[in-house]
Formats: sequence, C-alpha cells, structure tokens
Amino acid sequence: MIRRSIFAVALGLLTAGAAVAQTTTPTPAPAPVQATPDSSAAGGGKTGLTLEKFEARREKAFMRADTDNDGKVSLAEWTAFQAERKAKGDPAKSFARMDANKDGFVDKGELDAFLAKRFAKLDKNSDGLLSADERPGHKTAPNQEQ
Repeated sequence: MIRRSIFAVALGLLTAGAAVAQTTTPTPAPAPVQATPDSSAAGGGKTGLTLEKFEARREKAFMRADTDNDGKVSLAEWTAFQAERKAKGDPAKSFARMDANKDGFVDKGELDAFLAKRFAKLDKNSDGLLSADERPGHKTAPNQEQ
C-alpha cells in the first residue's frame, strides 16, 4: 500500500514536471525498450524472479493464514497455519522475526520489509533477480517461480 502511494505521488510529480518541461524544451525521444527481468533467455534478457514477483507470491501464501480476514496475521493464526502445513521449527520464533513493531500482528508492511530482506539475502550475486539456483528448494516452493 505504501509503495502504491509513493508510486502515485512520484507519477504525479513526473507528470507535473513533464508538463512544465513541454513548455520550455522539446521532449526527447523515448528510450529504447529493454528486456524485462522475467523475460526468457531466448529473448536475450536475464531470467529470474524479481522482488515484486517474489513478494506477491509469498504474500499470497502468507495471507492464507489470515483466517479472520482483517488484513493482518496474529501469532495464533500463524501457529495454526504452520501446524496445518506441518512446518518444522518454532512458529513463535518465525513470527517474532516478521513482527517488526512487536504488536502481536504481522501486516503487509512488515511482511514486505521481511521479504525484501529475505530476497536480498537469497540474491547472492545482487543482480536483483533470484535465479533457479538462488531460490529456496522447500515444499512451499514447488514451482520454478517461487
């Protein structure tokens, strides 16, 4: 949500700046389109999972634990979800790592921050993409893009 707000403000500033720029200088030609990070190797671009896609997939999985649909996950919800998944480890410890403000809930902002740190840790070569060999190989990530 915060990212969308920042994006909207930035887009508004860019639009306003472009309007001013048009009155004083000619608009330069648009930059050539480059391959996106998720493009295939056949197209010449790098392949891998971007932070945005990593966050979206993980958020979707994480929010299944939100059984009362209030937009945040409590320790009780997380513990039940982990038990259902037969996850190893102490759910209270993993929850505590995500609950940055220690209010007893993990919301989207806390989850995004946690996932960004996790992504950076997994991205061994710091290229902004998780290649197949950088992705975790565990039961919750059965398909290539997770």
